[in-house]
Amino acid sequence: MDARDIIKRPVITERSTEIMADGKYTFEVDTRATKTQIKSSLEEIFGIKVASVNTVNSKGKFKRVGRHSGYTAKRKKAIVTLTPESKELDFFEGV
Repeated sequence: MDARDIIKRPVITERSTEIMADGKYTFEVDTRATKTQIKSSLEEIFGIKVASVNTVNSKGKFKRVGRHSGYTAKRKKAIVTLTPESKELDFFEGV
C-alpha cells in the first residue's frame, strides 16, 4: 500500500485536540494497516519522528431507517505519539 492510502484523515474531536498538547495526534487509517506501516507512512508524509503508535478498532454500529437496517462502516484509529524533538503538526493553519 502507498503511504497516502494508509492514512485517510486526521480525527478532529474535542478529545483529540486536548491530547495534541502532549504531542499525540489521532488519525483514521486503513483497517488492514499495521503499526509499523502507519509509523513509516506518517514519517514519509509529514517528515516527523514517531515515538509510538496505538491503534483502536471500532466495529460498525447497527442502524435502522424505517424498515431498512444495516451496519455502518468499521474503522481503525491510530493515536500517534511524536518524539520531543519532532516538529508539531498544525491542522488549523488556513483557518
